Amino acid sequence: MAAGRGSRMKGYDGNKTILPLVPEGSVFEGSNPILLNILKNLPPGPKAVIVNHRKEDVIGATRNIDLAYCEQPELNGTGGALLAAQEFLEDVDYDRLIITMGDVPLVRSGTYLKLVQGLKNDPMIVLGFRPESKKRYGILDIESAQVTKIIEWEYWKSYPEDRQRALQVCNSGIYAARKGPLLHYLSVLASRPHIVHKDIDGRLRDVDEYFITDLVEYMHDDGLNIGYATADEEEVMGIDDLPALQRAQEIFLSQMGRQKKS
Repeated sequence: MAAGRGSRMKGYDGNKTILPLVPEGSVFEGSNPILLNILKNLPPGPKAVIVNHRKEDVIGATRNIDLAYCEQPELNGTGGALLAAQEFLEDVDYDRLIITMGDVPLVRSGTYLKLVQGLKNDPMIVLGFRPESKKRYGILDIESAQVTKIIEWEYWKSYPEDRQRALQVCNSGIYAARKGPLLHYLSVLASRPHIVHKDIDGRLRDVDEYFITDLVEYMHDDGLNIGYATADEEEVMGIDDLPALQRAQEIFLSQMGRQKKS
């Protein structure tokens, strides 16, 4: 998913998924774009990138890779991004799908494979992590090793302290799913938008938004088991702002150094 504006990346108006992991002269200039590192670590198979903001730049940065591009005409949530890719998801030949964010560059190939392997038993797998601080992350509600739903911060923040302590695994925003169940529940997702009030060009408007997290709850409510896997917090860090970008660049350069020594 590479459609968003990345408004928290102050001082940069491009698409943050093509920001460099190896800076050269400026933190915003260099090589090894975030998106290319993600694509490199994904398992073999057909791939699509969902675009909107500065889509020409994203397409230009990935022009040497065999990709499909799906335009999300309106930035209407993570579920809206999946719906924008529905034709690709229906037409392409695959059994298992990875859904990942375009600003999470440090996820290892082995972690993606672990998600796919989990689909032997479950129709959908959520990648979680156990952070030092839960901050405002969404949290996995887990019962008997299955995810029942994903609870956003605006809801779990008002839970009693003992309930909050019991919720330990946060949502990375990365998922794997089998094709059949995913396509079935995409139609359910499309029929149940959230009405969100947004300030657009100075005017308050009601906008339909869709969220991948709803798929988890829909499947669970229908009796399907949703599994989860975990990764280190650093591995699934998202590049939301300048400090996160600088930290990711430090980690990436350190990893490059270790690989050269080995």
